[in-house]
Amino acid sequence: MATLPETDGGKLLPDAWDYKGRPAVRSQTGRWTSAAMILVVELNERLTSLGIAVNLVTYTTGTMHLGNAVSANTVTNFLGTSFMLCLLGGFIADTFLGRYLTIAIFAAVQATGVTILTISTAVPGLRPPHCVPSSSACIPASGGQLAVLYLALYLTALGTGGLKSSVSGFGSDQFDEADSSEKKSMMRFFNWFFFLISLGSLLAVTVLVYVQDHLGRRWGYGICATSILIGLVVFLSGTRRYRFKKLVGSPLTQIAAVVAAAWKKRKLPLPSDAALLYDVGEEAALEWKKGKKQPLPHTEQFRFLDHAAIKTEGDAGAAVAPPSKWRLNTLTDVEEVKMVVRMLPIWATTIMFWTVYAQMTTFSVSQATTMDRRLGGSFDIPPGSLTVFFVVSILLTVPIYDRLLVPVCRRLTGNPQGLTPLQRIGIGLVLSAFAMAAAALTEIKRLRVAGTMADPSGTVPMSVFSLVPQFLLVGSGEAFAYGGQLDFFLRECPSGMKTMSTGLFLSTLSLGFFLSSALVTLVHKATGQGGHGAWLADNLNQGRLYNFYWLLAVLSVLNLFIYLVAARWYVYRDRHLTAASGSDDENGGVELKEAESCCHA
Repeated sequence: MATLPETDGGKLLPDAWDYKGRPAVRSQTGRWTSAAMILVVELNERLTSLGIAVNLVTYTTGTMHLGNAVSANTVTNFLGTSFMLCLLGGFIADTFLGRYLTIAIFAAVQATGVTILTISTAVPGLRPPHCVPSSSACIPASGGQLAVLYLALYLTALGTGGLKSSVSGFGSDQFDEADSSEKKSMMRFFNWFFFLISLGSLLAVTVLVYVQDHLGRRWGYGICATSILIGLVVFLSGTRRYRFKKLVGSPLTQIAAVVAAAWKKRKLPLPSDAALLYDVGEEAALEWKKGKKQPLPHTEQFRFLDHAAIKTEGDAGAAVAPPSKWRLNTLTDVEEVKMVVRMLPIWATTIMFWTVYAQMTTFSVSQATTMDRRLGGSFDIPPGSLTVFFVVSILLTVPIYDRLLVPVCRRLTGNPQGLTPLQRIGIGLVLSAFAMAAAALTEIKRLRVAGTMADPSGTVPMSVFSLVPQFLLVGSGEAFAYGGQLDFFLRECPSGMKTMSTGLFLSTLSLGFFLSSALVTLVHKATGQGGHGAWLADNLNQGRLYNFYWLLAVLSVLNLFIYLVAARWYVYRDRHLTAASGSDDENGGVELKEAESCCHA
């Protein structure tokens, strides 16, 4: 039998364990030493995944000889799959492996995928013969060559999704929310988390893109493979200091169980008094004191789900032995599912932002390849490196918002956050619509200049810096939208569903990329691959890309109006709790002000 470790003045953590399964000692586990090692693996993951994605369109068009539309969809499908697999990674972490093993295993999977990608760029037989771009003699990649490429990309996507789903959650596990100083440190952890994501992005679009374009893809992708392996080694080296939490089961199972139970009992009349529903009052409070679920008050929305908490004669033994969740759920279980359902309209209307974002790594990079990229007369800027303005815009917007806008908004609204999460998301959506309008106007100007050229396939005598406004607008929009979404989904989700909520947030990125692929495919089929009317021609100088940008601008505006309706309808979780408890204390007042401010987002 294992003996308890020496305690720090008897300070054992009640809900965390060390790597041997013993109660964790506060002074010997967790906190910044552990968090720093977790941040390293996230930095290297971001460097690796973005280092591949941001310049992939030039590889698929220039080396694999695929068309612009096919190349754009290759990139967006790769990114979309990466983020969609976060839901799978979260399910595995919550139900089977835990966050630590999930990170370790999927980091190894990602390293395997990037290694195969490196080999595919180094072996001549795994890519088509070299040719002059836009030449009729160019042979597209064969089925076998594309199979190796896609195997590498989707193994990388699988590793990225599994790793990303658990990194932020495992990092927050290293801090005890019951301790005020550690709770403050956890807030700083998320700030550093976002900073290192941006730093990894900056290194990817500058150093890695330069290496790929000037030294060769095998060197660039080799650095990516080495980077994620280093991150994995650093992560594993912290094993003895990590704090581990017990598996709580997948929230997806709870959602499915509540819906199934409600459907089975759909014909039963709903009780007029919520006290007649299963697990209300003192019983729920006792569960909360035992460290289980926080009891939630009954709400009137989505009453259909209340059927899952109706007790019948067959549930009479529930007080002795809890019945199957697929037949009877507690009121708290039902209310947690209601919380998720309330979030869905916001979730759906944030997808469009990431569809716009996808253009920054596809067609905007393709535009850059056709333009004058000289800097100082001798240095050519790699097309993929233009996204440095996108990253710089994020890094500038965050401190400007934090230091200038928050104090002003705090005085105007009385909200200590400055802007609510929903207001920040709304600003991001507005900026994305302006970005697509700016992109369309720039493309119209580029085509006018291209029309004066004797060689329609040559470099357009127009500075690539003309594309900077669209990158800056989308970058600033991401600073607002990403931060607002992350805050919204983590704060508004039930306490036991944070991993799933992170996956839900990341799925908006995934669906945004998939929506981009669908729009590209539809537009490509509707307007043709070449000729006068084609929007997305393989030779951009013969296409009408500006029409595609206008289409995205119009869709963004329509989506914004729907989002505003959804934001006005949404009521923050804190306001529900405050209203139900009738509390008028200081915290309740602040939460109520935040909720009221949200309604005017």
